[in-house]
Amino acid sequence: MAVERTFSIIKPDATKRNLTGAVNQKIEAAGLRIIGQKRIKMSKAQAEGFYGVHKERPFFGSLVSFMTSGPVVVQVLQGENAVAKYREVMGATDPAKADAGTIRKEFAESIEANSVHGSDSAENAKIEIEFFFKPEEIVD
Repeated sequence: MAVERTFSIIKPDATKRNLTGAVNQKIEAAGLRIIGQKRIKMSKAQAEGFYGVHKERPFFGSLVSFMTSGPVVVQVLQGENAVAKYREVMGATDPAKADAGTIRKEFAESIEANSVHGSDSAENAKIEIEFFFKPEEIVD
C-alpha cells in the first residue's frame, strides 16, 4: 500500500452547522492525517474554475451558487490509499444510499448539500490540492 494524498472540501451545509470538528474526527479515525487545512469563502470564479469539468451539466449553476453560499474548509489528507479510504469514509454521493457511519449518511442534507467533496483519483487529487494550496501550506 502506498501513502498518498487526497483533497477534501467540507461544504457550506456542514460548516454552517459547525460540523468541521465532527468531520475531522471521522477523517482521523479512518487513519488519515490532515496535513493542510484552511477555512475560505470560495469566490464565484474559484467555484467555476474548480467545478469547470461540470460546466455543461444542468446542475452547474446551482452547484456554484451552493459552494459560494458560505465558508468551506479545504483540506489535504494523507495516508495509506488516501483517495480510496476517504471516498469510503465519505459514503455515497446520495446520502440515502450511503453506508451507516459515513460522513454523508450522518451529516448530509441532500445530494447537493452532502457535506463533503473528495477527489476521485490520485491525479485529480494533485490538481485539486494545487488549486487551493501552496506547497508551504502543507505540513506532513
